[in-house]
Amino acid sequence: MTTLRNLPSIERLLQTETTALLIARFGRPLTLDALRQTLDEVRARFKSGTLAGLPSTDSILAEAESTLSAWTAQTLHPVINAAGVILHTNLGRAPLSDAAIHAMDVVSRGYSNLEFDLETGKRGSRLIHAEAFLQKLTGAESALVVNNCASAVLLALSALAHKKGVVIARSQLVEIGGGFRVPDVMKQSGAKLVEIGTTNKVRLSDYQSALEEAPALVMRAHRSNFKIIGFTEEPGLKDIVDAAHKAGIPVVDDLGSGALYDTAKYGFSHEPTVQESLQAGVDLVMFSGDKLLGGPQAGMIVGRKSLLDKIKKHPLARAVRADKTCLAGLSATLAHYLKDEAEREIPILKMMSLTLKQVRGRAEAWRMELGQGEVVEGQSTVGGGSLPGETIPTVLLELRVKSAEKFLRALRRNNPPIIARTENDKVLLDPRTVLPQQEGALLVGLKNLLTDVTR
Repeated sequence: MTTLRNLPSIERLLQTETTALLIARFGRPLTLDALRQTLDEVRARFKSGTLAGLPSTDSILAEAESTLSAWTAQTLHPVINAAGVILHTNLGRAPLSDAAIHAMDVVSRGYSNLEFDLETGKRGSRLIHAEAFLQKLTGAESALVVNNCASAVLLALSALAHKKGVVIARSQLVEIGGGFRVPDVMKQSGAKLVEIGTTNKVRLSDYQSALEEAPALVMRAHRSNFKIIGFTEEPGLKDIVDAAHKAGIPVVDDLGSGALYDTAKYGFSHEPTVQESLQAGVDLVMFSGDKLLGGPQAGMIVGRKSLLDKIKKHPLARAVRADKTCLAGLSATLAHYLKDEAEREIPILKMMSLTLKQVRGRAEAWRMELGQGEVVEGQSTVGGGSLPGETIPTVLLELRVKSAEKFLRALRRNNPPIIARTENDKVLLDPRTVLPQQEGALLVGLKNLLTDVTR
């Protein structure tokens, strides 16, 4: 009669060649944990009657290996973006240029002068890295890099308006990705919201009335992820700045998307640029690094030195500071703009500047390689909380399959995963957002899946 006494002990399992190989791959402590858990689960299944008999030693070790593989598997994977969304928030937003990747790789492989002054041999400041690039590009007196735009807003308000009023239009109390809301970030800073106007109508007189109460700041939050259309009214940024400065109150602009180029040149509507905000007289501009700028995740504050000096000294500045890899990648990205090579080197700008002829050529090549599909016209979007509702013409490869949703699921399970979209139960793949170095893997994955479908 088979009993649990027939189950091999840990000591016996440790004597096997298979366990020795597992220890070499996963380490002894983790392997022991997996063996114990596997034996516990076998005992539980045996007692509950779900096992007719005890598994063999080989089966136990195979189950332990599966457990070890699951425990040590990476959850963050590269994917192929064939969905046609250039700044796909859920897919990590902007892919980086080769120079940015190289800079981040080099600085992370060893030590760096992150906070060390090579001239004096004494402690330096990480705040200087990337600052000169930002000053040169935007014309700002000073600059600061933190870990994202939300923390840039939080830090600026904490340093300049804690327990003081901040004037903001109700039309700008927006919610960004993941449920984070501008008013919540503002309240967390300790600032007191002074809401003016209505959702669709804000007048200059609303600002002027609020300024009579001597607030600490006036804040403009750019609606980078939606539009208000129809019966609307809102004063221009220059008019807001002039009114605020007349009252002696600084203006801060949460620009969000962080464009340094005019997006209209790519067929989109014009997105306000950082330079335009500063030229309008804004005292501080906050924007993201991984959106229209095309760099790593970061938040930047540029503007008046007197205000930034206060911000840099605030205790929260240390909590939201950028790390060495971010500063290295961001500096390399900004250097592309300085050297007038951004459109040639930064992936998202290359994607936006592709001509229809170029995109069509790639779609046609895919169709020929796969031996099936139809090349059709469609639209690409920017996404990532930038240029809401804006699209540009593109050319797609359309695949007809039995079940589009099942095929999308199979694409996501591919290695590497392929992200596409469906329309009228057809699978659509947009060459505009597929990086050239991933094209081979895309076609291999599609060939394998399409072969399985037709079997």
